[in-house]
Amino acid sequence: MMSLATEKEKSPEIVGNKKHKTRLSVFLPAFLVVGGGAILGIVNNQLLADISMNGFIASLRGLGWLYQIISIVALAIVILVTFSKVGNVRLGGSDATPKYPFPAWFAMALTGGIATGVITYGVNEPIIYFGNIYGEMANTGVEPGTSMAAVYAMGRSLYNWTFIPYAMYSLSGLVVAYMYFNRKQPLSVTGTLTPLFGSKITKGIWPGIIDTLAVLAIALGLASSLGAGLALVGSGIETIYGIQQGPIVWFVLVLIITGLFTLSALKGLDKGIRRMSSINAKVFYILLIALIIIGPTLYILQSTTAGFAHWLQNFWGWGLDPGIIGGEALVMWWTLYDWAIWIAYAPLMGIFLAVISYGRTIRQFMLINWILPAVFSIVWFGVFGGTALHWQQNNTVDLVATIQESGAVAGLWAFLANLPLSAIIIPVVMIALILSFATAADSMVRAIAMLCTVNIRYDEEPAKWKMLIWAISIAIIAFVMVAFAGGVQGVDGVKYLAALGGSAVLFVFVLQVCSAIKMFFIDKIEK
Repeated sequence: MMSLATEKEKSPEIVGNKKHKTRLSVFLPAFLVVGGGAILGIVNNQLLADISMNGFIASLRGLGWLYQIISIVALAIVILVTFSKVGNVRLGGSDATPKYPFPAWFAMALTGGIATGVITYGVNEPIIYFGNIYGEMANTGVEPGTSMAAVYAMGRSLYNWTFIPYAMYSLSGLVVAYMYFNRKQPLSVTGTLTPLFGSKITKGIWPGIIDTLAVLAIALGLASSLGAGLALVGSGIETIYGIQQGPIVWFVLVLIITGLFTLSALKGLDKGIRRMSSINAKVFYILLIALIIIGPTLYILQSTTAGFAHWLQNFWGWGLDPGIIGGEALVMWWTLYDWAIWIAYAPLMGIFLAVISYGRTIRQFMLINWILPAVFSIVWFGVFGGTALHWQQNNTVDLVATIQESGAVAGLWAFLANLPLSAIIIPVVMIALILSFATAADSMVRAIAMLCTVNIRYDEEPAKWKMLIWAISIAIIAFVMVAFAGGVQGVDGVKYLAALGGSAVLFVFVLQVCSAIKMFFIDKIEK
């Protein structure tokens, strides 16, 4: 019987040199959509914005119930595999040895996944809830601007940014790693579904369709994150330095950021991504330590603890509400949007997490990719969000008014401007923003290029031209959505993209979750 590798070697879809053959069944359709979107954005930006907006509304209204259910199921599976005997299984077999030490591994896993999210919303999201800026508190029964509103704001932020979303990332990554290293399946999204459908899923048209959806999802998710980063840095430049943000500022920023993450990706995993991740993680740690010292430490500890308690108290109501209970302003524009972008990232983020996790046990994998990143987010939102809420309630600075006047991402800069040594801290945060997106984008661009390459090993580098062409296309779409589809919040356009990305791959992620259930709790474990 012909091996899978031999079949692929003879496939007519393969072009290029022997080392880096291109999967045309993935590369061509995905690039036609993403590249076509970039061209459409240049030619008719309004049409691209309208298509994205309609897709956003339809996907989250129609599939919100499924997003909520699958997120809870993913959390349950992650808890079970982490704390059961399954956690003892070593990725790559009992003799496999890890390549990266724990600090470097955690830095790559953390910064490769969060993009600009925690910096963008660590201050802004709790304040938006607290002030009911876009109607988020209308259906909650909580009076905006009260001490209870602060607890609710903290709890909801922790819910959106900690254990549930990182469960999605880590579960997808675990499925990829286990199937590739232990069951010797291809390094692809399709390979993760063989426990459900057998080897036939890796043949014919299915690999092209499934992996193309994953590429489209992450490309749109990256464009969304880059767009949010452009809007945030642009608003900071305008607020702090008085330079009016607009297409010229955003264009310069997109050149800088795209150039940075492209260069990092081209330099490879060890020389580029690992080094940039390490620098980015250290900047995060320094910012946290500085603000813990500067900020209202007791209030930070109290509000974080109370917020976490409020989340646990409302776990099932928040976790299974598709928008009927909390209302669309809260659930669709925040929680479901968050789930959409996390799921958009999950399959290809899973490939990156798998690649750097060889030789680790499943329990160690979950510690680095689920528990510690979730704890990091708790600390981040507790420190930044807690300080912001304390200042708002004590009239130290009116962040609610700032966001109402300048958009959903503007509160961060007014917050930072009120800190001691703000002249130093603000440029550092801007650098951290650029680095945090670049470290996520370089790992994802690399994963996209790997998925567009036949039979590539986890420790090989994909062709540089593939990484370059994807980076440019993603940058163009992000620029267009920020420049021409800002909307009420200032980042509406990029939220549309995120939801489209998540809906493109939602059903693939559901199948990955089902595959995890079968392989870890029904099938025999491959050690």
